[in-house]
Amino acid sequence: MSRVAILTGAGKVFCSGADLKDRPDPTKIGAFHSHNRITRETGNCIRECSKPVIAAINGVALGAGVGLMASCDIFYACEEAVFGMPEINVGLAGGAAMLNTLFGRSLMRRMFFTGYRVPAAELYRLGIIEACTTKENLIPEVMKLAREIASKSPIAMEYAKNAANMVELMPPRDAYRFEQNITMALSKTEDAKEARMAFLEKRTPVFKGR
Repeated sequence: MSRVAILTGAGKVFCSGADLKDRPDPTKIGAFHSHNRITRETGNCIRECSKPVIAAINGVALGAGVGLMASCDIFYACEEAVFGMPEINVGLAGGAAMLNTLFGRSLMRRMFFTGYRVPAAELYRLGIIEACTTKENLIPEVMKLAREIASKSPIAMEYAKNAANMVELMPPRDAYRFEQNITMALSKTEDAKEARMAFLEKRTPVFKGR
């Protein structure tokens, strides 16, 4: 059973965004709505995946590529990676919602209004990505984290992912109550009991996902 996913690009690019040579016909009724729904739901599927998803940004991430990254839970990037939202330069105006989840107000609007591209080293300095590695070390470093996540109780991780997603949408008062309810439900599982016993007995827990 898979316990964690890694999203990365094939080749030198993570995702360069929309194909400007294959845009929907604005004169065709429903064409843009269908295209936009596919783009939107791709990100939603990643965000709502019950498993943690690690983004391994192996190159340029532009437009929808930044959206794919923002849909993931944890971000790693190689030194060559560059991030940008160039829509303003090609007659488009999407992506602000995704940028808002990653960047502060000023940088977000600079990127959105000008197409400014930010190198991975700067995002690491700002604390937006977890690591900025050489391209050769990117996947090995991500795999270390994936193995650590996979060692946890799968049912606890599912509860944790749900909690992390939901509290982003709630006022702090409601969010804390939601987390307490999640903790109460989790405490009744076999894995929670095993985690407590393993801690007291100073041994590695054996989780069964129930």
